[in-house]
Amino acid sequence: MALIDDLQADAATLAALTALRRDIHAHPELCFEEERTSDLVARQLAEWGIPVHRGLGRTGVVGVVSNGSSPRAIGLRADMDALPITERNTFAHASRHAGKMHACGHDGHTAMLLAAAHHLARHRHFDGTVYLIFQPAEEGGGGAREMVKDGLFERFPMDAVFGMHNWPGYPAGHFAVCDGPAMASSNEFKVVVRGKGAHAALPHLGLDPVPVACQMVQAFQTIVTRNKKPLDTAVISVTMIHAGEATNVVPDHCVIEGTVRTFSVEVLDLIERRMEEVARHTAAAFGCTAEFEFRRNYPPTVNHAREAQFLRGVMQELVGEAATHEFEPAMTAEDFSFFLLERPGAYFVIGNGDGGHREAGHGLGPCTLHNPSYDFNDQLLAPGAALWVRLAERFLARG
Repeated sequence: MALIDDLQADAATLAALTALRRDIHAHPELCFEEERTSDLVARQLAEWGIPVHRGLGRTGVVGVVSNGSSPRAIGLRADMDALPITERNTFAHASRHAGKMHACGHDGHTAMLLAAAHHLARHRHFDGTVYLIFQPAEEGGGGAREMVKDGLFERFPMDAVFGMHNWPGYPAGHFAVCDGPAMASSNEFKVVVRGKGAHAALPHLGLDPVPVACQMVQAFQTIVTRNKKPLDTAVISVTMIHAGEATNVVPDHCVIEGTVRTFSVEVLDLIERRMEEVARHTAAAFGCTAEFEFRRNYPPTVNHAREAQFLRGVMQELVGEAATHEFEPAMTAEDFSFFLLERPGAYFVIGNGDGGHREAGHGLGPCTLHNPSYDFNDQLLAPGAALWVRLAERFLARG
């Protein structure tokens, strides 16, 4: 806990970074629009004498802190983008842009990594290079994928890369990590069932796509319960069904849309194949046709066992075994997965307590991520930064 205490004792820096975090929160920017945030990050790094590289993934920023002669290097990643959500909070740093909000804590992730950058640049108790990766467009834009395409790992060769996310439900300042899958793949599907329109009082003169769609929705769930192995985790969620414009008309088509989540590509391959077969054959059984689309967005986020175990040891050193938890894999998705396809590493979480900042008369109570009442807990700045610092120091001290 000594490092956390040291960071908390630097009251002036902590206050400045808290103000910076709240400034970012008040000025949220959506994926690939993070111009102001990127400028702020780059300016702050430069003030601390940290070399800055810009333009990867359009609005990404990479800071470089080196010491000694070792060729070893580690990457630390924070995401910067906000969500298209209208904020309900009324505190002073609430979003000033309607329809945009930091409802996932990326403002806090950015501030924690900046706090670590400041400490690393001042003390440099390591031998090697720390790459500070400030990534755009995690929320659906695939900013990690774009940074990889722009040569992130060629320009900044690193031995491992790590990502951290705040997590409501765990006590504030506690940490959690797991081996293997941490987050699921994110995929979307769309089925258009085409029949023949008719008067609703004369349905025999048409081909009604609505009951066909209902059959499909139920049949899709049998893929989860009867086609994949029971021990393999997967979710098929139909979230939208659209058909018709009038109560007395049988529509000529019906649209089904939703999401599929899995922890492995093999299970995803199975589900995509079976969903298309179910859709086409179910439609054919009723005399209709089906158009099937399946889009793969983010692959599963799978931690590398060696790096996850090393990270677990750093957590225990920093906050003790009682505050280090085994993370229960979530069916949510993360584009940090693209980094882990390229380099060893791990994705982990820091507990955010009840869900955010609560000043008298301003907060709306405990909440979850992607919620219009959400706010990052500023008390995490010191422990989050301390974990980044200790991880870099221990990783770059290994033989």
